Amino acid sequence: MDIRTVAVHGGERPPGENNGSVVFPLYHGTIYEVPEGAGYHDIVYPRLSSTPSQVYLHDKLAALEGGEAAVATASGMAAITTSLMALLKPGDHLLALNALYGGTYDFLREHADDFGWECTYVSPTEPAEWEQACRDTTRVFFVETITNPLVRVPRLAEVAAFCQERGIRSVIDNTFATPVNFRPLEAGFDLVCHSATKYLNGHSDVVAGAVVGSDELVGRVRKQLNHLGGSLDAYAGALLARGLKTLALRVAAHNANASALATFLAGHRGVAEVNYPALPSHPDHDHAVKLLSGFGGMLSLRLSGEEAGDARARQLIGRLRLAANTPSLGGVETLVTQPARSSHAGLPPEDRAVLGITEGLVRVSVGVEALEDLVADWAQALDRLL
Repeated sequence: MDIRTVAVHGGERPPGENNGSVVFPLYHGTIYEVPEGAGYHDIVYPRLSSTPSQVYLHDKLAALEGGEAAVATASGMAAITTSLMALLKPGDHLLALNALYGGTYDFLREHADDFGWECTYVSPTEPAEWEQACRDTTRVFFVETITNPLVRVPRLAEVAAFCQERGIRSVIDNTFATPVNFRPLEAGFDLVCHSATKYLNGHSDVVAGAVVGSDELVGRVRKQLNHLGGSLDAYAGALLARGLKTLALRVAAHNANASALATFLAGHRGVAEVNYPALPSHPDHDHAVKLLSGFGGMLSLRLSGEEAGDARARQLIGRLRLAANTPSLGGVETLVTQPARSSHAGLPPEDRAVLGITEGLVRVSVGVEALEDLVADWAQALDRLL
């Protein structure tokens, strides 16, 4: 079925199973009767991610990504860290993009040694570099569908094939694209992670994560999650399940608005650079067109002028009327931030410089407002800087 239909009906139960309710009920209880002969991991308990509300959410998440199974987590970082911990053991080697989200990069930089993992960072677009970095002990290749904040699109088809040929687990953070714009499991990836805080929920009122894949791999992640205690609260899960029903509609609006706004910004004399894969000037445009069904709601930009640094970026943000200055993304409202001050503030300045994350870089999470209002707002803010 079409993704719009799956978003509404995937994982749903017939009303007859819900005492006639079309909307699945919220089960907020923490204790449930134990069935005869049940093992520890068969017990219904919130920390074990096995309550009726949690199972319902997992079914809905799996349906959206086309996976056999899913598990929700307490945050996007919990989804990523738990997945890596479930797949790697001491002595294993991990390949990871050199342009990861700041939280993921910081986790690996600070804690890979603690777990006995070795990690090599590689270019998202240079398969020869992956080959050179690969070892006999390489077990996982971790990538992102669209990187944060320069919105690069890795050679995803090549990543999946590279891993399949070598028996390496491919793990992808699909937060920016969502299953509406890219379906990693169909493309050959093994495991999909999300910060469901962002587009999956879409209303800036839930912190959650998700992992989707085969029964076997998700089972390993879930077992690890049971021990770490990072399950998702039932109330947050109910809000996330509600948000998922409008995912396809919201992402379509994000796609359209971001593409149009990026085109406008690229033509404004106050803007020196716009990073958005739909633009022909984007370095990954040619293969992104083949991979993605839509280019998402995220873009970044740099202002023109010799003094287009931190101060000018802050002036621009302060003059916008519709966009809130916040480090998050993926909500229905337009949000802006300076990644050097927010999502990537934990990276050493020299690492940010190598990645091109300067203080003057502005990241935009384009919302679903009327396009003419968004363009007018950016126009007035930019014009006042000239």
